[in-house]
Amino acid sequence: MTDLFDHPREVADEAATEKSDSSRRGAERRRRAKRRAQRRRNAISFVVMLIALALLVGGAWVLVRPLLTPDDGPTTVSDYPGPGHGEVQVIVEEGDSGGEIAETLVDANVVATPGAFVSAFNANPDASSIQPGTYTLQEEMRADYAVAMMLDPASRADNLITIPEGWRAEQILERIASRLEVDLSDVESAAETVAADRLPEEADGMIEGWLAAGRYSLHPDDTPQALLEEMVDRTVQMLDDAEVSAADRQDVLIKASIIEAEVFREDDRARVARVIENSLDGCSGDGRLRMDSTVSYGLGIPLSEALTQERLNEDTPYNTRLHPGLPPGPINSPSEASLEAALHPASGDWCYFVTVNLDDGDTRFAETLEEHEDNVQLLREWEEENR
Repeated sequence: MTDLFDHPREVADEAATEKSDSSRRGAERRRRAKRRAQRRRNAISFVVMLIALALLVGGAWVLVRPLLTPDDGPTTVSDYPGPGHGEVQVIVEEGDSGGEIAETLVDANVVATPGAFVSAFNANPDASSIQPGTYTLQEEMRADYAVAMMLDPASRADNLITIPEGWRAEQILERIASRLEVDLSDVESAAETVAADRLPEEADGMIEGWLAAGRYSLHPDDTPQALLEEMVDRTVQMLDDAEVSAADRQDVLIKASIIEAEVFREDDRARVARVIENSLDGCSGDGRLRMDSTVSYGLGIPLSEALTQERLNEDTPYNTRLHPGLPPGPINSPSEASLEAALHPASGDWCYFVTVNLDDGDTRFAETLEEHEDNVQLLREWEEENR
């Protein structure tokens, strides 16, 4: 027997051993794969459990939260979702800010919260043009819809009446009668009542000059008396804002009304005011104002109507060519600019003035009568050229 060949039994044992080792390795691989699969199943189960727990907690919070939070009612809604329903009237007062308008709309249940309207107001570049007056809106509107509706003229439930600066009382009463569609006699009767019951004592019962120019809202239930009272109240407020004492109110209104009637250009107001003061102080030697505007008022004719020499000589309490000092009362409703000029005249020694060009309002101021007469001649030349 030789050692060059293995013994048959030994060969068989070795084969059996190799097969056993292979079986063990396979079993180990299967165990590791099973453990990995188990870990995956455990991880998935854990995630599913977390999701289920989160859903359970969220659902419980939804059920429990109303029990823990006080019921604030409709104010918990920040903005209504839709265009609204029904119909409601709201009034925006003169000078109301966006926040004040918001409060008015919340009180009327037009918008849900002031914040929603203010945000919509600030986001709309045209919102600042919302005017005072009465609006027909809807309840529970989305805030931006409410802003847009208030900018639509069709939503206005009232009218506006505009009183131009420099108008006389008779013109104002005629416009009120026309806008309110009532007889002029009714407005004149209301004016008498207001003059007796509403005017300050220093007005001496004369309503001229106390009907403030400006724009007013006409509410559906407005009366001539209510509108006239509002105009008087606005004049009083304007004087109070300018810190005019009660004793000086009438004189200030008289001066401001003359300035309003005489001035063509804005920057001439303070200079005309100075001429009035210098004339009252006697710069011309007699204390006379010599204002054509007051003469026209006393004659009851418009400023545009020519003043003949006969008319200039006609004696009325308002003829400041004949009577020294101020006339008995204002001659129109002056603007705030004229009121400001009356209170703060320009510095200067002028005693006379005349507008030498009625197209562009060129006005010349003079300290002496001779200089003034030269300026008057310029007016005559302009009249001749533009006859």
